[in-house]
Amino acid sequence: MKKLLAAIAATALTLSVTFSAASAQTLPPPGVAAKSWLLLDASSNQIMASQDADTRVEPASLVKLMTAYLAFAAVRDKRLDLNQEINVSVNAWKVDPSSSKMFIEPNKPVSVNNLLYGLISVSGNDAAVALSEAVSGTTDAFVILMNREAQRQGLTGTHFSNPHGLPSPDTYTTARDLAILCRNLINDFPEFYKTYYSVKKFTYNNITQPNRNRLLWLDPTVDGMKTGHTESAGYSLITSAKRPVANGERRLISVVIGTVSDQVRTQESQKLLNWGFQNFDAVKLYSKGQAVDTPDVWKGSQGKIKIGFMRDVYVTVPKGTADKIKPRVERNDPLIAPISENAKVGTLKIMIDDKVVTELPLVALESVGPAGIFGRAWDSMRLLFK
Repeated sequence: MKKLLAAIAATALTLSVTFSAASAQTLPPPGVAAKSWLLLDASSNQIMASQDADTRVEPASLVKLMTAYLAFAAVRDKRLDLNQEINVSVNAWKVDPSSSKMFIEPNKPVSVNNLLYGLISVSGNDAAVALSEAVSGTTDAFVILMNREAQRQGLTGTHFSNPHGLPSPDTYTTARDLAILCRNLINDFPEFYKTYYSVKKFTYNNITQPNRNRLLWLDPTVDGMKTGHTESAGYSLITSAKRPVANGERRLISVVIGTVSDQVRTQESQKLLNWGFQNFDAVKLYSKGQAVDTPDVWKGSQGKIKIGFMRDVYVTVPKGTADKIKPRVERNDPLIAPISENAKVGTLKIMIDDKVVTELPLVALESVGPAGIFGRAWDSMRLLFK
């Protein structure tokens, strides 16, 4: 059941992002000097602007986002412990010596906690290999797990061939997939995200290295996420920032892929974040579990059912247009029992000026069992004349 619900959640995110990509872009976006890019409002799942978001790109060290996700899952599921000491293999130690490393050594055990810092804050390729072996026994087995998880999350344009992102023709992704992965990581592992992704420098083996995400120093609202660079991929940066708004806090995620320098990826990411926060609002429409509608149920043990969402629902709109929002419920009528909790029963379309801003799946907030034989027979007769 947990796997089923997780798959439903991943699908819902993918659908929300897909539907909103064109309609939310009502303001001209800034020019971004990158091969592809995307700006996602994490509160609403809406893409605010993008360019070539589904173009296949080389992720470089952005691959480590999936490596971290699976390592976090292993700790959560008690297959690993943060204080557990891991023996460093020659395979991990010998990873490309010219690439980013945290400088672990064979015969010198290192904790899972330190490996996570080394993976995330200084982008250690040796840490990526060591963690992959700790989680799955071998790097090859871990790569299979990476691709299974990508499929579960609906990352249809993504494939992995290693846990670190060193160049390979079989490692590729898209800006859209990366945005989905990042939002899932933040939502599924908020405490781990808070612990590891905002760290500005890390010392291991008497070597101190800085986090290459310059926005951690330049913008106090930025608390992650990951840089990537190879000669063939260019310079990439995924940035997450959380800023206060009238009704709480709001998080945006920018994905900038394939710029010409570290400086450019930094300034283009900052430009995107500022544009999104300054020109759009995220409006809360419904709370988790709030009934959006209570339609009739046919052939059921009760006559009506509450429908809504299993999470708080926000919609991202240009500033000054919140009062124009008009939700429109479209149900899969007739709703016939039995209906299980969380089953999709319709769609909520968010309209502004008769245009669809986004569409969201409406689900049953409760289960409704079948009526008795006479009740079902009576409703069958009634449906004939409906």
